[in-house]
Amino acid sequence: MADKEVKLMKGNEVIAHAAIRYGCDGYFGYPITPQSEVMETLMELKPWETTGMVVLQAESEIASINMVYGGAATGKRVMTSSSSPGISLMSEGLSYLAGAELPCLIVNCQRGGPGLGTIQPSQGDYFQACKGGGHGDFHMIVLAPNSVQEMHDFVALGFDLAFKYRNPAMILADGAIGQMMEKVTLSPQRPRKTDEEIVRECGEWAATGKTPDRKRNIATSLELRSEEMEKINLRLQAKYRTLEENEVRYEAIGCDDADYVIVAFGSSARICSATVELAREEGLKVGLLRPITLYPFPAKPIAELAARGVKGFLSAELNAGQMVTDVRLAVNGKVPVEHYGRQGGIVFTPDEVLDALKTKIINKQ
Repeated sequence: MADKEVKLMKGNEVIAHAAIRYGCDGYFGYPITPQSEVMETLMELKPWETTGMVVLQAESEIASINMVYGGAATGKRVMTSSSSPGISLMSEGLSYLAGAELPCLIVNCQRGGPGLGTIQPSQGDYFQACKGGGHGDFHMIVLAPNSVQEMHDFVALGFDLAFKYRNPAMILADGAIGQMMEKVTLSPQRPRKTDEEIVRECGEWAATGKTPDRKRNIATSLELRSEEMEKINLRLQAKYRTLEENEVRYEAIGCDDADYVIVAFGSSARICSATVELAREEGLKVGLLRPITLYPFPAKPIAELAARGVKGFLSAELNAGQMVTDVRLAVNGKVPVEHYGRQGGIVFTPDEVLDALKTKIINKQ
């Protein structure tokens, strides 16, 4: 495998290449449209023959997330991928991983819901991803790619953040990003961590075995004593505040002089970048703020835009209105915040978003 290659490939396919090149130790998954190419590509590449990476199709999504738990508990770089209903099945395991403070990577290539819904793209899992993903007070780190290159890059970023904060990280993509083909630059191959490196870097928490010079670690999210469980929760909340302070990522396009700002993530942001161009051609000063980290959410830059004098915000999402609640919290009632979305796997056009901005905000002022 060459150190660096430029290829034309699908978003789902590039997840597999990026995982191998990062030095991932194991992938455990179960097929579901529209993300099945992740595991299919891994099976075709056979990384167990080149890097020693384990690739296993589990009997279910529940089994796969618990395999991830086991691998993560030993300090290994492990991951899974699925689509919306499959992530729902993993939700208990995600909470366990967060409670035990175990790093791992999860990829959700969203499809339309609720229920089995459709195999077409959607962004209806924002609440699920950003407000926990399971029971209890916890957060996952959530990254929202809007290109095939970012699908590739966020594998490394997701793993790095997961291990930095000992917390599950999720790449929240959708069927459009997973299935589209673009030119992508693949990163150089990195070696997998040796057992000695894992002990040295993760020995304080990873279950690597008890030896005369190494203490025994137990990975668990169970604590029956209320006072101790509260201490664990307070430690987790302090971690989340640190994440919110240090790891917010976003992209601002045309926001410096904008009278109106569209907030959109993932494939919606690609569409809305064209909306900004259409609006500017009409003399409307419209900008785009694209959250890259959905958790931690870029509340501060949105609040600063509202304080600076932006006249209104439109949250454009492929759902019934989810991220808009976080935009409203950030704006804190200073200016109007409206939502525009399509559901059921229908993707809006740049013109539709511009019409919604005019109808819902501009024409009412």
